[in-house]
Amino acid sequence: MRSIRNAPRRAINLSLNAKVLDMARDMGLNISQTVDALLTEEVLRQYWQRWQQDNAEAIAHYNARIEREGLFSDRYRTFMRPNADQDVA
Repeated sequence: MRSIRNAPRRAINLSLNAKVLDMARDMGLNISQTVDALLTEEVLRQYWQRWQQDNAEAIAHYNARIEREGLFSDRYRTFMRPNADQDVA
């Protein structure tokens, strides 16, 4: 996914809880910046959650293949073998 954090901004109308808004202003919070940051995080969270759901079958097939066939680099990964202290030529 392309970076969405530095995209151009657009003005919108937004309705918020009046008391929370007043408290946020009293605290000196930048409302636009805060809402933008929280909305960005929620959009990214939901995007990746949906991506995982949409690709769950492909991920499961890939994991099954790796379980069955292993990785091409397995023979070089001596730290994962039971007899890692023995050199294999």
